[in-house]
Amino acid sequence: MALLELKDVSVRYGRIEALRDVSLTVEEGEIVTLIGANGAGKTTTMKAVSGLIPLASGSVHFDGEDISKLRADLRVRRGICQSPEGRGVFPGMTVRENLEMGCYTRKDRQAIAADFERVFQLFPRLEERATQAGGTLSGGEQQMVAIGRALMARPRLLLLDEPSMGLAPQFIQQIFAIITEINKQGTTVLLVEQNAQQALSRADRGYVLETGSVTKTSTGGDLLADPAVKEAYLGMA
Repeated sequence: MALLELKDVSVRYGRIEALRDVSLTVEEGEIVTLIGANGAGKTTTMKAVSGLIPLASGSVHFDGEDISKLRADLRVRRGICQSPEGRGVFPGMTVRENLEMGCYTRKDRQAIAADFERVFQLFPRLEERATQAGGTLSGGEQQMVAIGRALMARPRLLLLDEPSMGLAPQFIQQIFAIITEINKQGTTVLLVEQNAQQALSRADRGYVLETGSVTKTSTGGDLLADPAVKEAYLGMA
């Protein structure tokens, strides 16, 4: 049984059909990536999983439970946490306060302290800047905060939406290395990413979305070698 399963999911914004009969699975322990052009429906898919938008049809199942009508906050309690596109860091709050927002549903103070240590081990720079306002951080540092905040909820499934967007090359390499490490530590990852080379090279499996529909699915390696994927998403004819 898949940890996450979307069955024939459609989403509409008014008359616009943003997703059309999208089906996909994420097995526990995997990194699965969604690639596609702007407007293909990648972020909409993530919002459908996290409960931020309603479905027009279809269903979302998590660990065997139909969560299609479950509120977003209750999905967080089930173990689905998202690091959103654009990071969503609170600029007037310190790094530590931003991270604390990720564990607002929890009461296990000792475990929360251990999770702070885990986040600071993954992102040593955040520990150095723990009392610094989020709005004064670089783009790469803010991305670290966004991922760390999601980890503070102890997710079983971590949703990452464009984690490399707008980052300097040195930060891109670092962020993807940390994503791999998070997965090795036991967190399943669903990744939306325009840097298809980095995403597919680290993914167990991938899906290609085009105009709201899945057009290809295979292992990350097979998609990297696919001539059509190379031409469309890797800049290689």
